[in-house]
Amino acid sequence: MARDAEATKQRLLEAAAAEFAELGIAGARVDRIAVAARTNKAQIYHYFGSKDGLFEAVLAALLQDVLESDPFDADDLPESMGRIFDQFEDDPSLARLATWYRLERSGDDPPHAAIVQANSSKLAAIRAAQRAGRVTDAFPADVLLGLLISVATSWASLPPEYIPSARNNTRPKRRASVVEAARRLVSP
Repeated sequence: MARDAEATKQRLLEAAAAEFAELGIAGARVDRIAVAARTNKAQIYHYFGSKDGLFEAVLAALLQDVLESDPFDADDLPESMGRIFDQFEDDPSLARLATWYRLERSGDDPPHAAIVQANSSKLAAIRAAQRAGRVTDAFPADVLLGLLISVATSWASLPPEYIPSARNNTRPKRRASVVEAARRLVSP
């Protein structure tokens, strides 16, 4: 029985991730998610409480997958940002989900616990690297992390018309620009 519950929850998370990436939180419909997951709407409310709870679970699962697939390295921040660039290039739904999250959440909403937890360990690692002199202390750790993530995800957030032709601006060149920008930001 538990195995079926876990399989249903996983199908719901996968179907919800696709729906949220395409339509955002407001545009997503629990009935479509339930159909895509081959279950009923009641299961969404049973496991996740609400559509917002389902979105929070989708983000938490996505963040867990990202963290497990690529541990953050404060001693090689430029390459860590290159790997974040790779993740956004490999899975465009990441950029879409992150954009919807930013657009549909206000500063009054409670912080997402999984994001806060992931960032707290990154900030602690950056602070330690700053104290050791391996990373610049020109910016507080939280500002530096925000700048680095913005650089790493910048290509994914630009409109297609901004990116020059593929011949002149290949993925390796875009990645190299991310790594170089991050290197310059963190150099002591």
